[in-house]
Amino acid sequence: MRCGHASFTEQFDPMTWFTKEFITFFKELEKNNDREWFAVNKPLYEKAVKIPFEQFVTDLIAALSKEDKRLAVDPKKAIFRIYKDTRFSKDKTPYKVHASAAISAGGRKSTSEIGVYIELGAKHLGIAGGLYSPEKEQIEDVRAEIALDPKGWKKALNEKSFKSMWGGVQGERNKILPPDYKALMTEVPEIANKQFYYWVELPVSMITSEDLVKTIVKHYKASASVRSFLWKALN
Repeated sequence: MRCGHASFTEQFDPMTWFTKEFITFFKELEKNNDREWFAVNKPLYEKAVKIPFEQFVTDLIAALSKEDKRLAVDPKKAIFRIYKDTRFSKDKTPYKVHASAAISAGGRKSTSEIGVYIELGAKHLGIAGGLYSPEKEQIEDVRAEIALDPKGWKKALNEKSFKSMWGGVQGERNKILPPDYKALMTEVPEIANKQFYYWVELPVSMITSEDLVKTIVKHYKASASVRSFLWKALN
């Protein structure tokens, strides 16, 4: 049996992290995204979402840090709050309709580090990695490395496990590039990217599976070729 909080092991199946109540909570939240509904249902949120998600992230970090010690972050620093910051948003609904965490050396407060992002809601399990919001200098470093070794970049992208599990690298692109980079766009179009991340959505049924952590770790391992290239560019 997995060690953890007493409240977790007493209330939940020791072989899984989440019950169907997790999915149900977010389905209902999508339809009733207001403070009054949340106040009434906060005990369910604590029981079915908050407590098991904290344990899940703790266990996931333990598993991922065996692959990369840089991911051994404090779970509290990785987990995002369910409360939204609506100050600069047209959408004024107060709550996120998923539970999420950013597992990297800087945790949720850093969007410019290579790590793992997870998002669990009523519609999917989302997993991401790479560089989602790199600094200007980081973008230039990655582009310079791609220009220096375009064959190495293509090899990383075409590595069998990465291509089959992630598909490719995503990101917004600059329309204007220096001539040297522009000349390489046909061969390596990602050189125009302002982001270098990869994202996959898995069926919501995976959230209540006992293989949840294993599945995420498997995806992380499958990104090794691209992660190695990015780390090389940044160091």
